[in-house]
Amino acid sequence: MNEIKATVVGGGLAGSEAAWQLAERGVQVSLIEMKPGKKTPAHHANGLAELVCSNSFRSNRLSNAVGLLKEEMRRFHSLVMEAADATSVPAGGALAVDRNSFSAYITKAVCAHPRIEMIEEEVSSIPSGPVIIATGPLTTEKLSEQISSLPGLKNLHFYDAAAPIVTKDSLNLDRMFRLSRYDRGEDYLNCPMTREEYDRFIDALLTAETAEVHGFEESSVFEGCMPIESMARRGRMVPAFGPMKPVGLKDPRTGREPFAVLQLRQDDAADTLYNLVGFQTRLRFGEQKRVFSLIPGLENAEFARYGVMHRNTFLSSPGFLNARFEMIGRKQCYFAGQMTGVEGYVESAASGLVAGISLANDLTGRSSLSLPGCTALGAMGRYVSTPNSHFQPMNCTFGLIDPLPDARKIRNKQLRYEAVSKRALEEIDRIVQTMNQEE
Repeated sequence: MNEIKATVVGGGLAGSEAAWQLAERGVQVSLIEMKPGKKTPAHHANGLAELVCSNSFRSNRLSNAVGLLKEEMRRFHSLVMEAADATSVPAGGALAVDRNSFSAYITKAVCAHPRIEMIEEEVSSIPSGPVIIATGPLTTEKLSEQISSLPGLKNLHFYDAAAPIVTKDSLNLDRMFRLSRYDRGEDYLNCPMTREEYDRFIDALLTAETAEVHGFEESSVFEGCMPIESMARRGRMVPAFGPMKPVGLKDPRTGREPFAVLQLRQDDAADTLYNLVGFQTRLRFGEQKRVFSLIPGLENAEFARYGVMHRNTFLSSPGFLNARFEMIGRKQCYFAGQMTGVEGYVESAASGLVAGISLANDLTGRSSLSLPGCTALGAMGRYVSTPNSHFQPMNCTFGLIDPLPDARKIRNKQLRYEAVSKRALEEIDRIVQTMNQEE
């Protein structure tokens, strides 16, 4: 019997998940990753599935769409979700991980799999044969040129930013309080600000010097990664209604919500590093130190990593990919990850899961994977493949998922979303059971 083979290009979350799903279904996989020999400006570590912008996988609740997406992935035995659950750190109702342990977990699992061969090299052209391209939003210039020449494709370019990380022992904890929003635990450090402190910070932010980023335009930044200084330029109160909103964060020392607040989220298992939540920025490093030190509690903060901005490249996927992330004009050529127009770590990994299972089913003669729009996985695939002249990258939301036929009968939004999730998981369980019967 001939060995069934496929190639996966890119060892990020999507590529690692895709390779795992293929290998688990009997396909011999060549996983090609250019690290550690060559890295993009956003990457620093050597392992697979490196987390760059944040360590958060967002909500774990089934009343949240990304919480549903994660649970659907678990039922398909997602390696990314297995690793995230195994390396989690406290984050209230969210799932956050120790980023180094997370990468090490996936790297060890992938490298030890008997049907996965790791190849370290830069890919400059699309490999022949069955392939999944998961090279991410910083795909190298040579490969980008090849991809951009594919028929029916229009590349989308915009910019993404990462938030700074500070050391815990440099923080003034006496000026902070520990609490998760809406009393959901005590997993965040909060820096409360008065109106005077907020105005002083905004004044400094608006006059701070920014780093040059080639081709940068305010309008080209994805809303979910908007730099904090770009928000302030839209209006002085925009940050206070965005990442600095005080809603649900009553200061135990005053009994009141502060005027504004900066939240810090634990970034590692050792509890030594904290991420400035929502503070993506392109300020120069010295300016970050000066401006962010105006925030109560950060007066003497030491920055383990300053915020950075880099270019992101996305495909115009509608009309180019189908709902399984397969190229319409070339069978058994799939794309996965942020480059397809899904936004976020979980969504990227989910696209790799769908692409990996779909290609494996095709190669092994199993039934084609069909995920309905009542599931988060199916709705996400439908979004990237449905014609849309104003296509933009999108997080998984309940707005993408088919509503309940009798949704109006459930007036409580949380209960309504939980009912949507219950229906979705029942459908996923049915699909998984049918797939298992084909084994």
